[in-house]
Amino acid sequence: MQRFYEENMRAVAGLEPQAVLRQFAALSCVPRGSHHTDQIAEYCAEFARARGLRYVKDAVGNVVIYQPGSVGREHEAPVILQGHTDMVIDRDEGCGETMETDGVRLKTDGDWLTADGTTLGGDDGIAVALCLAVLDDPTLSHPPLEVVLTVDEEVGMDGARALDPALLSGRRMLNMDAEAEGTLWVSCTGGARIDLALDAQTAPAAGFAHRIILSGFHGGHSGAEIHKRYANAIHQLTALLGEMDGLRLISICGGSADNAIPRDAAAEILTAAPLDPSRAEKWTAQLRQSCPRDPDLRVELLPIDCPQTAWTAAASANALQMLNRLPDGVIAMSEALPGLVETSLNLGLLHGDASGLVATLSVRSSVNARREAMQARLAQIAAESGASFTLRSPYPAWEYRADSPLRDCMQRVYADLFGRPPVVTAIHAGLECGILSGKLPGLDCVSFGPDLLEIHTPRERMSLPSTLRTWQFLCAVLAAL
Repeated sequence: MQRFYEENMRAVAGLEPQAVLRQFAALSCVPRGSHHTDQIAEYCAEFARARGLRYVKDAVGNVVIYQPGSVGREHEAPVILQGHTDMVIDRDEGCGETMETDGVRLKTDGDWLTADGTTLGGDDGIAVALCLAVLDDPTLSHPPLEVVLTVDEEVGMDGARALDPALLSGRRMLNMDAEAEGTLWVSCTGGARIDLALDAQTAPAAGFAHRIILSGFHGGHSGAEIHKRYANAIHQLTALLGEMDGLRLISICGGSADNAIPRDAAAEILTAAPLDPSRAEKWTAQLRQSCPRDPDLRVELLPIDCPQTAWTAAASANALQMLNRLPDGVIAMSEALPGLVETSLNLGLLHGDASGLVATLSVRSSVNARREAMQARLAQIAAESGASFTLRSPYPAWEYRADSPLRDCMQRVYADLFGRPPVVTAIHAGLECGILSGKLPGLDCVSFGPDLLEIHTPRERMSLPSTLRTWQFLCAVLAAL
């Protein structure tokens, strides 16, 4: 934890809200990629121990911290503060930062907090920082608090799934996993992860071997930014390969997380004749024309040594046909909420070598029947291609609640603080509110947070003025409840 501590503290020195930013700077030194949250869980537990607060750390690493109400409010109904501790790890090409062991190196850029060549982890480190700042401030007025810090949200909300509801008595919850200040999210889509796996069929290799690399795509969050229609690097690669007759796959890969739009993809292929290196320039020009939102994309074509074995031409054609049949991006827009994406699909991860191929997709929909229909369509594509179909970590939609005293209170507080009403809307992304609402009957919850841009990419950045206003809003809401 010590490697970036002094640098991170210098990066936020003198900035407001200092109480929140110092918490964020400290926890940014703790490695917390999804599936690797042991250290951040212990960090949160030690935070509670050091302050004499009761806490529970469960078997998967969720941490629940309890704080009594402030003076005069000890006997009020408790409020849940909630966020997740894990983050998506990604880095710029050539970046040498070891996020897996050293955490994140922070830097400021004007009014923005960002990271040095890596994802920032504002999603959802800012929620953790806000929670810890509340717990660390004895001057705040608030009801009894139940602070719920879950693990592995980014890879299927596994922490929320495993959380024992008996740990919580509150039925009002402030989730802080939103990325648009001034917006109150009150509903979200349901979704699932899907794996399509295809066995390899190989034969001795003969011919000319090449590596094709696609990089420089914009990327982004596959839920919150899917409507921006950034190109999927994996789909662009498989479409390119699908136009080449008789090729044989050696390997293919792409993406960094199933809930991120892939920024890069690569394949090693075998062809009967050598490929002209100038093809890379032609492919780059063609893709830039067909993908106008990704102006920095590029294609590289490199000769490599011929391996001993490769996929057969028939197996390669079958794999590419399956991948190219997969729907991509926005599938349908909402009829109930104009401008909101209803159903989408993202091929986020692809890995194939001599042992086989696995494609991992994230399907989302605010209409459960539409999500199930998309899952059935993918199962059919898999079956027709001879691939296996595995459904993982399905989560329910968080349905809009017509009667929400919490939402009404937050709308009043926001308007009083900032002189304008907040936007109340739904989001095309999964939130733990859906799972926790199912575990806690009658739960009244709202999601909010500061402005975060381009999450799940190394361009991720968090607005400092927005973070200050979000802190002020949180404190005012706790006082008003």
